[in-house]
Amino acid sequence: MTGGDARTVRAGRRTVQVRRPDKVLFPGSGDAKEYTKSDLAEYYRSVASFMLPHLRGRPLMLERYPDGLDGQKFMQKNTPEYYPDWITRVELPKEDGTVLHTVCDDSATLVYLADQACLTLHRFLSRTERIGHPDRLVFDLDPPGDDFEPVRAAAGLLGELLDELRLPSALMTTGSRGLHVIVPVNGRHDFDEVRAFARDVADTLAAAHPGTLTTAARKKDRGDRLYLDVQRNAYAQTAVAPFTVRARPGAPVAVPLAWDQLADPEVHARRWTVADAADQGRGNPWAGVLRTGRSLGPARRRLDKLRG
Repeated sequence: MTGGDARTVRAGRRTVQVRRPDKVLFPGSGDAKEYTKSDLAEYYRSVASFMLPHLRGRPLMLERYPDGLDGQKFMQKNTPEYYPDWITRVELPKEDGTVLHTVCDDSATLVYLADQACLTLHRFLSRTERIGHPDRLVFDLDPPGDDFEPVRAAAGLLGELLDELRLPSALMTTGSRGLHVIVPVNGRHDFDEVRAFARDVADTLAAAHPGTLTTAARKKDRGDRLYLDVQRNAYAQTAVAPFTVRARPGAPVAVPLAWDQLADPEVHARRWTVADAADQGRGNPWAGVLRTGRSLGPARRRLDKLRG
């Protein structure tokens, strides 16, 4: 329902007011379509059933653009006092105090965040009940430019290595330039253990392919090689959530992929947008992959054997 300068959106058991629904968040230009705040809210409502399993119980960092893509952005960790009391929060310690993070547990929260011009949701790799023990490990494949072929090749190599270590893995476009490769872990390892394991996997792969892959954190040391980034596997670091919208022209979306889709020449990091990402979700490309987290102990022993 639309009335005056607001639209009422039904989301689950609640109704949410989307103010200034016709405000343009993604200006149209060239081949990029224009999208409004109302479009963003409707998109997040449409993918809620696919997206919420990856958000529930996880603290968020929110990337907001109150004046649209061409305006100023800010990264929001603390939940403002004016947020409705039905939105879940979790208070976590930091060096000089605490942070009151937003947690997205339902579709109404997704729609409310769209009303706040939150384009992108970045999630913790751990859940609030075991905040120091991640249940996801993420490799971020970051290419030096916009060519997707090095990303495709690196993902294939990493997938083969993880198979050799007998670890399940899931593939996701980032909606930007690269891919994420996600491994479900059992939550018994702390962040230091998980990041050390991820770093050793990345170092092993880079050592086997030194001309095309690197783990060098400084851009000046990478040259034209793809960066195997494992820095997100640390406490209070975040990664973009599946089905989140990215702040780029045309509103591209980070979507789960099945591994066999990697060979499709039409697949690239920004292949899906708010116009068709829900179709990818209906295909359930991660069916069963992330259901059971693995211990890293056996994989660590296999990796150490490979490394000699």
